[in-house]
Amino acid sequence: MRVTGRLYSQAVAALRNILNGELDSIHAAGTYKSERVITTPMAPHIGVSTSKDKVLNFCSNNYLGLSSHPEVIAAGHHALETFGNGLSSVRFICGTQTIHKELEEAISRFHGTEDTILYISCFDANAGIFETLLTPEDAVFSDQLNHASIIDGIRLCKAQKHRYLNRDMADLEKQLSESDARVKMIVTDGVFSMDGTIAPLPEICDLADRYGALVFIDECHATGFLGKTGRGTPELTGTWDRVNIINSTLGKALGGACGGYTSGPKEVVELLRQRSRPYLFSNTMPPAVVGSAIKVFELLEHSAELPELVDKNTKHFRNRMTEAGFTLSGTEHPICPVMLYDAALATSFADELLKRGIYVIGFSFPVVPKGQARIRVQMSAAHTPEDIDRCVDAFIEVGKEKNVI
Repeated sequence: MRVTGRLYSQAVAALRNILNGELDSIHAAGTYKSERVITTPMAPHIGVSTSKDKVLNFCSNNYLGLSSHPEVIAAGHHALETFGNGLSSVRFICGTQTIHKELEEAISRFHGTEDTILYISCFDANAGIFETLLTPEDAVFSDQLNHASIIDGIRLCKAQKHRYLNRDMADLEKQLSESDARVKMIVTDGVFSMDGTIAPLPEICDLADRYGALVFIDECHATGFLGKTGRGTPELTGTWDRVNIINSTLGKALGGACGGYTSGPKEVVELLRQRSRPYLFSNTMPPAVVGSAIKVFELLEHSAELPELVDKNTKHFRNRMTEAGFTLSGTEHPICPVMLYDAALATSFADELLKRGIYVIGFSFPVVPKGQARIRVQMSAAHTPEDIDRCVDAFIEVGKEKNVI
């Protein structure tokens, strides 16, 4: 039976009026976020519902170009046929299959850690770890620009909460020195995704050693492509054996579907299996996603070609855009924010680029601070030099029209 109409109470009508006012203010500020509909698999060239021609995609987290890789898709098909569509359960009841253990072992080998626990998303991994590990006797020291999932996860725990200025080691040291907590945990994104900047891990690890603290990093925008072999910011910064706990995602470079994990000391993982609420009360990762991710780690174990391509493409784009007169945030990361500062300008700039066949999105408040609007361009190993040149040429054309350069 299809319901074609519904009677609403006065309370719902009142709520509609309130929410419509909020939505009108978002439209008026020029920050309304429209969702573009993609009609093809994720790739450098994609179809969108508003265009008959394919467009060049430069705003995906598909850093390694593996979202539609034939071997990754084939592995997903095989897992689907072998293990079914889903477990209809959580892990500790009847939701653990052999491939889940296989993937956890592959991730641990990749990061050089003792054990790994899978979640349906890294948001869940970040929501589950702090509440489980930290008590009122403990303290957490979080970078002010950490991802929203870290912020929300820390809110759930009862530990003493400290926030230090972004990548400011003097501020972090001051707060560490004033704490007498039982357990001290420094929490940082490995890469700050809005700016494409990298955490100063060597200095963070030095402070951790000095003040007896743990180091936790979120590697969602690093795993698989940063560092010579894609082991992320610890490999890039030479802190491979000094970072204690790693949270990351399978939904970006590592296949692009979903899934997250915590990797670190076996006791940490064991306690998470016993008490982490997102793990205990969320369905198991689908077998097809698990099988695809296992194949991704196999590919990365056998070759560093893809991380090298990401780095090469990043340097090419950043060099050309800087030479053209644009201001880019960050340095060596494939997240390349083109700073425009004005929210309405960022939105209209992105719309003009789409007319020229370049798919990017303008970022503005509340995703980034007010006055810091930008277009976040992202490089992939699947982009060709010709793709990148076409993107830069379109930026130059629109930039001149709008007096940005």
